Amino acid sequence: MKWILIPILSAMPLFALGQEWHSGPDKVALVELYTSEGCSSCPPAERWLSSLKDKPGLFSEFVPVAFHVDYWDHIGWKDPFSDKAYSARQRRYVREKAASQVYTPGFIIDGQEWRGWFRGQRQWKDPDKESGVLNAKLQGDQLTVTFTQKQPATLNVAFLGMGISQQVDAGENRGRKLVHDFVVLDLVSEGGEGEWTLQLPPVPDAGQERTALAIWVSSPGSQQVLQTVGGYLLAGN
Repeated sequence: MKWILIPILSAMPLFALGQEWHSGPDKVALVELYTSEGCSSCPPAERWLSSLKDKPGLFSEFVPVAFHVDYWDHIGWKDPFSDKAYSARQRRYVREKAASQVYTPGFIIDGQEWRGWFRGQRQWKDPDKESGVLNAKLQGDQLTVTFTQKQPATLNVAFLGMGISQQVDAGENRGRKLVHDFVVLDLVSEGGEGEWTLQLPPVPDAGQERTALAIWVSSPGSQQVLQTVGGYLLAGN
């Protein structure tokens, strides 16, 4: 098990209250945005992704995540949320022929490239409804996840930062104040066969207003999404 940590971030203790999330039998879409603070065409895509936090179905029908890539970092501005592992994830989609090429902003929905956003679409095609049920329980720093399809699968868990403000002083977005939601601050992936128990590290502190968890299982040996669940973390005592 390997956590991907962004070095500049400090950490907050995990929330104390026990919480549970359940996907239900219908497929929950994982909506991935590949973005960068160094990309001038990314803010409109990020604003649209942010708008999903007010849309009915958040976390019950779809879970948005924003991966900040690092291949823009050499052009005047280093994105503090970028990580080479997130760029590698996008490139893997290309190798798996699930995406045509690496670019930002780039959308992947349930493991397949979605270019409808560039044609003015703001609603994707709902995924197939046949899927297993994904259950997750967080107690303290221990996360227990079960998937009713007892088959080899990869569990993915991401901390998401909401309401993060960032002043950009160089690069294509120089002079702009950007606001981010659903930013992947930390990610872990671990193989298994329908049952996982993980001890989570402290929540990364990026100055976010709220923190959420995105949890999804994917096919072994690929990034094809099988089921997704998620929700906001509640502050404990």
